Amino acid sequence: MIKENLLEIKKSIPENVTLVAVSKTKPIEDLQEAYAAGQRIFGENKIQEMVDKYDALPKDIQWHMIGHLQSNKVKYMAHFVDLIHGVDKFSTLKEINKQAKKHDKVINCLLQVKIAKEDTKFGFSFDEIDEILASEELVGLKNIKVAGFMGMATFTDNKQQLEEEFSSLKTFFDLKKTQVDLDNCELQTLSMGMSGDYTLAIENGSNMVRVGSSIFGQRNYNA
Repeated sequence: MIKENLLEIKKSIPENVTLVAVSKTKPIEDLQEAYAAGQRIFGENKIQEMVDKYDALPKDIQWHMIGHLQSNKVKYMAHFVDLIHGVDKFSTLKEINKQAKKHDKVINCLLQVKIAKEDTKFGFSFDEIDEILASEELVGLKNIKVAGFMGMATFTDNKQQLEEEFSSLKTFFDLKKTQVDLDNCELQTLSMGMSGDYTLAIENGSNMVRVGSSIFGQRNYNA
């Protein structure tokens, strides 16, 4: 079923939209099946699990860290992670830069923007993003690249609310693309949308979606 699910989703999304297969809690066999079907980008939310899967699977896979990130864990994935979605503190950005420098590489990062009405979601406000992008300290971080923004909408069936949240980040993203001119910022990626709302996110400007259960089936959180 994984292959069929992947093909269905890929047929339903535009070519310019990147599909991240969210494989957290899923066994390596499931990832191998998705890999055999052509999927090369996988998203994990726990670093140890991602490290184990990186060690076990082909090395042409791009690994995305999509969960809330603790600074002290960055060192375990700095040598192989391709994109970090949820940077929600400037101190975390500095730690990523520090660990990337040790491996003589540049790590791509997305700044997480708080667009949801829920208190449980992490992220910067638009004003805080403005402060970061205008700061001298950011200019000095030579081993990270701010590749865009990530946003998580409210967990709701209210389509109008979801559209408002997605479109607010798309508008902000488009504005920043015209304003920001830094060597370590290349705002190209807008990561919005998960299994329940990715089609709406794409309609509102997302060019990267994080889809798990629609590919792999429901998760067993006790695994």
